[in-house]
Amino acid sequence: MTHTAIPRIDAAALFAGDPAQIAEVRRGATEVGFLTLDNAPIDAARVLQVLAAYRAFFVLPASEKAAVDMARTGSNRGWGGPQSEQVDPQANPDYKEVFDLGFEVPGSPLAVHAPNLWPAHPAGFRETLTAYYAEARALALRLLGAIAGAIGEDPAFFADTFDQPMALLRGNYYPPRPDWAGDKDFGIAAHTDYGCLTLLATDGVPGLEALTRAGDWVPVQADPGAFIINFGEMLEMWTGGRVKATLHRVRGNAEERLSVPLFFNPNPDTNVAPPGTGRMIRAADHLQKRFNETYVHLQKAGAP
Repeated sequence: MTHTAIPRIDAAALFAGDPAQIAEVRRGATEVGFLTLDNAPIDAARVLQVLAAYRAFFVLPASEKAAVDMARTGSNRGWGGPQSEQVDPQANPDYKEVFDLGFEVPGSPLAVHAPNLWPAHPAGFRETLTAYYAEARALALRLLGAIAGAIGEDPAFFADTFDQPMALLRGNYYPPRPDWAGDKDFGIAAHTDYGCLTLLATDGVPGLEALTRAGDWVPVQADPGAFIINFGEMLEMWTGGRVKATLHRVRGNAEERLSVPLFFNPNPDTNVAPPGTGRMIRAADHLQKRFNETYVHLQKAGAP
């Protein structure tokens, strides 16, 4: 896989059933683990609005962001400060900041459906992100249907497992790489995503790198209005290894960078065990285990 070998998909053509686009989606899902998406139903203006909302939040004083600090909760809702996550136990905690929101189910005891935490500022933050969250979920579900069809499954394979999804929308703020950063310091260290499909919008600043099957780190980049798609451990397991989860990282450089991933995951009780094994692996159990290993405040809590 070289940088140019990451499939570049025209969303409108894909959803219209274009065979060449379907073939490229199949290659991206089963061989590469990444693809980029152009001509999507979410346009650049909407993505720029979302990036501006996150940027306005992240420049607030730490004391104001602390009012929605997820470290005071048992879930991943709200602000995570620098070094609040450790995705690679062999590396230091990541130096990025995050803001997470998810799908709320009132009265649910599950952390993956916990109430969201909303800051008092900036104005319009909640409304902007809530609207985008709904649009991004709809696009992610259409993409999963296309991926199912591309690998020979019924395109409706995933359709009934995402009505109460464990879908997490995140804003990542990567400051310029700190002067003190060493070999074990990353904006986000090498990891595979935990869930199914990640729909990533970025501000266009380079920084994301994916590990090829040959063992090379290559850049993956998309401007606002284009999307980077990659696949997680859960989807690899759920498809019996046909879809590939690929290691990726952000070392950071002299520029600050914003990215907005939607981590799109199914209903909590969905069985994501490999087909034909007769096993039961609840999606919520897989996800919560990985969260407990990653979020420093959950590591400290010793959450089950």
